[in-house]
Amino acid sequence: MSTLSDDLRDQTDLGAAEIEWLHLLVGDWQLLSDLSFADLVLWVPAKGGGWYAAAHIRPTTGPMVFFEDVVGRRLDQGRRPALDQAFADLRIVRERDPDWRDHMPIREEAIPVVSEGRALAVLTRHTNLATMRTPSRLELTYVATADALARMIASGEFPSLAAPTGQRRGAPRVGDGVIRLNADGTVTYASPNAVSAIHRLGHISDVVGASLAGIISEVLRDEAPVDESLALVVTGRAPWRTEVEARGASVSMRAIPLTEGGQRTGAILLLRDVSELRRRERELLTKDATIREIHHRVKNNLQTVAALLRMQSRRLPDNEARAALDEAVRRVGTIALVHETLSQGFDETVDFDEIVARGLAAVVEVAIRDVSVRAKRLGSFGRLQAEDATSLAMVVTELVHNAVKHGLAQTGGVVSVQAERSWDTDDELLTVTVTDDGTGLPEGFDPADSGLGTQIVTSLVQDLRGRITWKNATPHGTTVRFVARLRPTKDAKDGM
Repeated sequence: MSTLSDDLRDQTDLGAAEIEWLHLLVGDWQLLSDLSFADLVLWVPAKGGGWYAAAHIRPTTGPMVFFEDVVGRRLDQGRRPALDQAFADLRIVRERDPDWRDHMPIREEAIPVVSEGRALAVLTRHTNLATMRTPSRLELTYVATADALARMIASGEFPSLAAPTGQRRGAPRVGDGVIRLNADGTVTYASPNAVSAIHRLGHISDVVGASLAGIISEVLRDEAPVDESLALVVTGRAPWRTEVEARGASVSMRAIPLTEGGQRTGAILLLRDVSELRRRERELLTKDATIREIHHRVKNNLQTVAALLRMQSRRLPDNEARAALDEAVRRVGTIALVHETLSQGFDETVDFDEIVARGLAAVVEVAIRDVSVRAKRLGSFGRLQAEDATSLAMVVTELVHNAVKHGLAQTGGVVSVQAERSWDTDDELLTVTVTDDGTGLPEGFDPADSGLGTQIVTSLVQDLRGRITWKNATPHGTTVRFVARLRPTKDAKDGM
């Protein structure tokens, strides 16, 4: 499915700056649709003449007009005189008689989209008159504000290039709360949701007729330092966003200055009570910090255990008992390495390539001192869930340790670890191949009758729902290959 950018490039002769202006408009036109209680359609002049419907939005505050999507429709020049006239005269054109559609009277208006004194497109506004009744003050204020925004679009004053592009979760919309300010920053209208949000901050008096800046200053009197853009937002002087926190409540605010002929006539503020949203975000941050601290403490405890085992090992003569303790130290250190990596991240996945790199270096450094042994990694393990990372770290380091200790102890050489990820139906697979160019497997080798390290590897691979094989390499050495079924990570889910 083509994007708006694709359609504008393919269907029109508009330049990059003009396309960007239309992107800004479409990025913010839900505001106009909701205030108007109307569908909006963006018509652009097509190559070769006529009009092309490039975008369509429906209101969330009232009934829609078009049940089907109108994007992709074409109109010949002259078929809709209002579009031609609005584009040519740079003024809003309202059709005199309603257009009947599916037994509903629809009022249509054509609003030229102007930038730097030139019309780029036409925005049509379609209002369902069948649902019209005696309007409330809310509806009158919304429609009047929508008309002011429409005039700004027709004069090239909206959207604003100064408006922020990034935002935290919880940006307010029309249904969340609306405040209308005059040029002095006095509240002339506040929707019920907006009044509730202001009261949540601690203001108990009337909102309408008061200075919004004064209200916010009052509720923040004893609070911590606030956003430096707050003054611009609560006075409606700049198209910006901010957030106010007081009495345990958080209210997100967005200001849209209203202008007429280049002069500021007032502003509209959108407000949303995001207290619960921010509370949940703080809980998640606290939970993340707690999890990282737990991993850090587990790592410290494991390192303490390894240190105690190492001290005990040094008190023993150079025999099998001492070797067993040294191997236990190495295995505990491998698990500690995974927890150390987890303690530095923000989720329960780890970059396993980093763990493998550090683990290989440690195994090669400790295992052999008399001959030259080099370890290398091929391919990428990527990010893995913590449960998989611990088992895989044990398997890989155990296999590398065995390759160095039994295959390269006399001759030295190279041990390589190759990783490859793939998909099998709904499961993601990790295939790891550990190869050395040493002496190869002993005669009559049987994994079931081998040492503790091989038994640990076999058990862990089974826990990973995988399989493992040992064979002699050509011309000499050993190749061990295992395949593990990985638990899905967020990146893997998003890529499916």
